[in-house]
Amino acid sequence: MKVAIAGKGGVGKTTLAGVMARHLAQEGYKVLAIDADPDSNLASALGFPPEALERVVPLAQMSSLVEERTGASKGSFGAVFKLNPKVDDIPDTFSVTRNGVKLLILGAVPKAGGGCFCPESALLKALIHHILVRRQEVVIVDMEAGLEHLSRGSTRWVDAFIVVAEPGQRSLATALQIQRMALDLGVQKVYGVGNKVTSKEDRRMIEEGLSGIEVLGFLSFSPLVIEADKRGISPYDIDPGLRREVQAVVERLKGRGLA
Repeated sequence: MKVAIAGKGGVGKTTLAGVMARHLAQEGYKVLAIDADPDSNLASALGFPPEALERVVPLAQMSSLVEERTGASKGSFGAVFKLNPKVDDIPDTFSVTRNGVKLLILGAVPKAGGGCFCPESALLKALIHHILVRRQEVVIVDMEAGLEHLSRGSTRWVDAFIVVAEPGQRSLATALQIQRMALDLGVQKVYGVGNKVTSKEDRRMIEEGLSGIEVLGFLSFSPLVIEADKRGISPYDIDPGLRREVQAVVERLKGRGLA
């Protein structure tokens, strides 16, 4: 199972990614969680305390690694560098592990105009390709919020996209745009998950708004998710209702051949 979780900012994609990863690790799967959002919060959703991350540097900010693997210094727009750098050792060497989940933080890549391609972009794209095509484990990618990241095409090798949406027109419109772009990339399976649901009307709005996308399940609005964020812990550890709802989503994924 190799899935990318996407959606408009604030819809709860990181919460779903973190709780899914914890649940699958609890079931005995080898799980690699990838934080591909420059606004990195997946570690907290997984239950990593701040002190466990004090020495963790996002890969895109590792200047020496970027130069060693690509032959060009970080941020060298227009420079000549390797497009297929060595990356097979990176997931095990630069990840951190807690609660059975291995976490890899990618970090932000600077932008310098349309179509630019810098050494750190080459490194991260090669790394994601290696992880999604070569490694034999569950991979959950917490994508950058919104749409821009999809134009890079680096996640075209996932088995499925899960688009998270809340009951709101902007969220649903973004979800449909993500679906179209994922299909254009060649991703065969795009599913939806509704979040922050408080009523049957919310469910109906999401189902109707995601017309053409199979909705795997719904996550209820929960004060415990807010409480977990305040305390800097994973909602997995304090919200049994959320655990059950995410388990149901995972079981439906398995039922569609993603296991």
